[in-house]
Amino acid sequence: MRAALLDLARTRTVLLDGALGTELLARGLPPGVPPELWNVERPEVVRGIHAAYFEAGSDAVSTNSFGGTPLKLAAYGLEARSYELNRAAARLAREAAPAGGFVAGSIGPTGKFLRPQGAATEEDLVAAFAEQARGLADGGIDAFLVETQYDLREALAALRGVRVVSGLPVFVTLTFNAFPRGYFTLMGDAASQAASALEKAGAAAVGANCTLTTEQMAGCVRALRPATALPIIAQANAGRPEPGPDGTVRYSQTVEDFLRFVPEIIEAGAAFVGGCCGTDPAHIRAMAQIIHKEGKS
Repeated sequence: MRAALLDLARTRTVLLDGALGTELLARGLPPGVPPELWNVERPEVVRGIHAAYFEAGSDAVSTNSFGGTPLKLAAYGLEARSYELNRAAARLAREAAPAGGFVAGSIGPTGKFLRPQGAATEEDLVAAFAEQARGLADGGIDAFLVETQYDLREALAALRGVRVVSGLPVFVTLTFNAFPRGYFTLMGDAASQAASALEKAGAAAVGANCTLTTEQMAGCVRALRPATALPIIAQANAGRPEPGPDGTVRYSQTVEDFLRFVPEIIEAGAAFVGGCCGTDPAHIRAMAQIIHKEGKS
């Protein structure tokens, strides 16, 4: 079952899910409350979001564990509960998965900067990621998704941390900004450089998520494709975030505009596609129709 996710990507485009955090906020997650806490306090809500994405056509969903490292949870005094919250996150997604549905264990950045920009060491990060990975693996995931990394060094530390506790496939995505000279992370890592380094380190798939619109994501996939033989992941934002006067955030791309470039992302070489900030089950349902048409062509 767990190797089958990569096998599926060899036969057709695999559809991931969309945003989780914005769906939780829409269902009443209070500002300042870590989403991972709802894995034990409001499990029915988390499970329901996963189920909605599967119903919309997702082949795989990501667990509600983006900020689940002890380092990130320490801001809420929850660092000692990292294993518990991550295991619960994996179990909820697993419970929502239909026959043939896959679960990816989400691992986001710690929010700490490595030396010399910050005080964290690579070993600090490896230990934190290992503890998170232990909970996710014990909860029954099929693969890990190290995502939204803005520092290649931290992404590599996450890969190392997962490997301490599990042999499951590890997918890694970084978040890139689009510049006239190419696609780069906040820390200056070029897309091609990151893809090559992650492949060498043992990642099972690499790619990009967040920040970029679908149009920009197509360009990013084109930049990644020559640098690696691995499957490529692409999860774009629904445009740019636009804060409203009431504190709510809207995104600049309509569903139709978002979808317009999805075929281009696939044609550029993405094997796994989905959505990031601002996307919801409606986006995924429409993407499923595109992939279904692609499979018939």
